[in-house]
Amino acid sequence: MLTLDPHPLLEAVVFTARLPAPLGELPSPGWLTALLRPDAPAPLQADDAVRGEVRDLLRHGGYKPTGRGKPASEYLVRAAGEGALSSINAAVDACNAVSLHSGLPVSVVDLARARAPYRLGLAPAGARYVFNASGQDIDLGGLLCLFDAEGPCANAVKDAQRTKTDAATRETLSVLWGTHTLPGRAEAAFAWYRQLLERLGADVTRLG
Repeated sequence: MLTLDPHPLLEAVVFTARLPAPLGELPSPGWLTALLRPDAPAPLQADDAVRGEVRDLLRHGGYKPTGRGKPASEYLVRAAGEGALSSINAAVDACNAVSLHSGLPVSVVDLARARAPYRLGLAPAGARYVFNASGQDIDLGGLLCLFDAEGPCANAVKDAQRTKTDAATRETLSVLWGTHTLPGRAEAAFAWYRQLLERLGADVTRLG
């Protein structure tokens, strides 16, 4: 179901989560939305060293992780600091909480909207996809991405609109974009992520 192209830095953790109900019927509880605050108690804390290593991970294929193309985890830190990180749905809130506090980008896709097989690897030059409902797209050349049968559908910067979660989502696939230069961080982030999802009633299955 999942293959990983060779990469000297990538330490990805990939897993599926089967939710107890569609996301539209599974509101985020208060304990989860509270974790979207930058000062919330968490087992991991992001810092400048983590930010630098994540950027180096994305630079390896030639991508430039700056400006609007910076890692999603950096956007979350800024948004949370400004009080602008709001609840989206239970699956995305859990993802954002882990990414915010660990400093690692995390992707979440709806398995009903994606098609196996799946692969992690670098996007070729010229690859693009739409990442929001208004039709904006991102240049993916040289960026680590999750691919499904139709092409790239998620990465550490912006996930594709075509596979994003919605109210009908029952099963997700998540990618923790970790790096070997931060030993143990990806595993610690996954352990916490799993706890949050299981507290929501989800069944979690690790793939890689």
